[in-house]
Amino acid sequence: MKATIQRALQALLLVPVLALGVSAVVPAQPVDALGIQGGADAAKSDDQSDNLFDEGGLFQTITNVLLFLIGAIAVIMLIIGGIRYTVSGGDSAAITAAKNTILYAIIGIIVAILAYAIVNWVIGSFVA
Repeated sequence: MKATIQRALQALLLVPVLALGVSAVVPAQPVDALGIQGGADAAKSDDQSDNLFDEGGLFQTITNVLLFLIGAIAVIMLIIGGIRYTVSGGDSAAITAAKNTILYAIIGIIVAILAYAIVNWVIGSFVA
């Protein structure tokens, strides 16, 4: 028990010693040497796009792809719901489940269309 406490205290004392050692090796830079834009430019790679939020930028491309996938999945679920409704054979539980699938697929399509419109409106209003 006593040895465990001693090892824990030694480990706690080792952290400040290492921090002081590293800070002595790294030369001090002025805090505002690069500025915010300079820091952002230094962090940007050569392959990264300059326009993240502009028309056709990275953010809009990612959201358009995701909204397309959501819309495609909703259309597929609408087709599955229609097939389930057709082959239900008069079973009331199967009909209810198929109607719910169709309803939720239509709600998914509406949400995808509204999300697409909202994203394009927000990007257009902030970029312009």
